[in-house]
Amino acid sequence: MAFYHGSAHSLLQHRTMLPQSRAFSGNARDFSKVYRVPATRIREDNVATHERLSVSSSEPVTKGWSLPRQQHSQASWVERWLPAEARPYAMLARLHMPDAIWLYAWPCVWSIAIAVNKGELPDMKMLALFGLGSVVLRGAACTVNDLLDRDIDKKVERTKSRPLASGALTPAQGFYFLVFQVLLWLGFLLQLNNRSLIVGSSWLVLFFSYPLMKRLTDWPQAFLGFTVSHGVLLGSAAIKESLDYTVLLPMYFAIICWALVYDTIYAHQDRKDDFKAGVKSTAITFGDNTKYWLSGFGAACISSLALTGYNAHLAWPYYPFLAAAAGHLQWQVSTVNLSDKSDCNRKFVSNKWFGALVFGGILCGILAS
Repeated sequence: MAFYHGSAHSLLQHRTMLPQSRAFSGNARDFSKVYRVPATRIREDNVATHERLSVSSSEPVTKGWSLPRQQHSQASWVERWLPAEARPYAMLARLHMPDAIWLYAWPCVWSIAIAVNKGELPDMKMLALFGLGSVVLRGAACTVNDLLDRDIDKKVERTKSRPLASGALTPAQGFYFLVFQVLLWLGFLLQLNNRSLIVGSSWLVLFFSYPLMKRLTDWPQAFLGFTVSHGVLLGSAAIKESLDYTVLLPMYFAIICWALVYDTIYAHQDRKDDFKAGVKSTAITFGDNTKYWLSGFGAACISSLALTGYNAHLAWPYYPFLAAAAGHLQWQVSTVNLSDKSDCNRKFVSNKWFGALVFGGILCGILAS
């Protein structure tokens, strides 16, 4: 009676229907007689089901492999155009998520643009070459990360379907693919001068070390910033024989602060899972004070970029672009919902436009000088 909320008339009507329902369904004893299934048939059905679900050792796991649809609602170009056997490797290199490539490319592009003579455009061939190099380097960094973190990735909701964590690729296959990527990176460096070859090789070592920092320090995002900033040295070394540290060091520090902003936002997607898995990050370290920390790093980033422009003697058009970039950074920090994974990812991806604004300012500042 407590679960029935109808009127007295409805209750009476409900009682009159009970005999009819009982006649339709039968009693429990009759029901068991009609639907009793022999034990031998149950065993046969279970064997057949197991055979359908198991994967034959002779059949590759990569056959028809793709990311679960909940991770990206529309099929990426990797799933649409690449053969099934190549998809796990492309996904391992994150080719289906190209936005983050800009975060590797912008430090190089900024330093190339600021290293040219006043009133001149940067070498477009060099910019294109570094664009391709950024694709290779980012792919290699992701491969190393997934090789070292494959056991951790299995425990994190967002990463458990990655090729190595899901079993679509074996660790040996991942390692051979990494060797191929390193050879591509060395081929890129051979197109540059000898100084760039040394700087670029050391950059690779830094990227390979980053996944270990998530186990050793509460500030792995700071190490990532230190690593990404190395692109400033490589881009400038490819253009000039001598490095102008009065320009490069403020830019280097600015990129460290910028990386602390965008990668802390990114890390908030996995904050709970990382905490359970024992993975360290600034998202966990900062906790509820994250936005205060990010505001501080954002201010330090913009101040350092202003000092960069001043030391490089950039003309006034640089500063309106820098003000727009500051507004973009402030918008990220003030509006991001750190509890919303989708919003964290949107803000993270939007940093490609921050880099574009700074590049536009450098370009206009050089041409107007």
